[in-house]
Amino acid sequence: MSKPNITLWSDANYFSPYVLSAYVALQEKGLPFSLKTINLDSGEHLQPGWQGYALTRRVPLLEIDGFELSESSAIAEYLEDRFAPPTWERIYPHDLQKRARARQIQAWLRSDLMPIREERPTDVVFGGVKKGPLSDAGKVSAEKLFATAGNLLAHDLPNLFGEWCLADTDLALMINRLVLNGDEVPERLAEYAAFQWQRASVQRYIALSAKRSG
Repeated sequence: MSKPNITLWSDANYFSPYVLSAYVALQEKGLPFSLKTINLDSGEHLQPGWQGYALTRRVPLLEIDGFELSESSAIAEYLEDRFAPPTWERIYPHDLQKRARARQIQAWLRSDLMPIREERPTDVVFGGVKKGPLSDAGKVSAEKLFATAGNLLAHDLPNLFGEWCLADTDLALMINRLVLNGDEVPERLAEYAAFQWQRASVQRYIALSAKRSG
């Protein structure tokens, strides 16, 4: 089976949570790919010469045999469909309802909890930056995260659905925005996030961001 020519575009610092998700998906599938970066701070992604300009002008951007795709959720679903189990490693649960729940979790993490995302940006996670106390809105958002994640993990297993899936990485990242800043987080959730953070594919991405941040 010939393997396609794949390129993943990231922000220059490898701080994007969405690039992390796409990167982990490719790693877990066992697909060889090259990495390219674009400087968001200087506005390179807003220049017409960039491949992602005609799409959403955001990272991640996946290039695969002449096909270009943006948005991490779309990238993950495309990879799962094109490089489908059992030939390739699974990144979503086999069970239909569990797979739907995993995608629900991912969509929720991308669309909700804005105060956490604003007050605990990913330079906290990948760059070691420390931020001040959460605002009232941030505290409300954190409590919502704790309650929802606590319910999802009430089975007391190390992964959301028994076996690992991509939603585990996304949820762990959101929790680690708080953990790695030193905020108070329920022990069960902190332990879950720490366990997920040791996954080899995640550690490879962390190494990329650590290299860039010095």
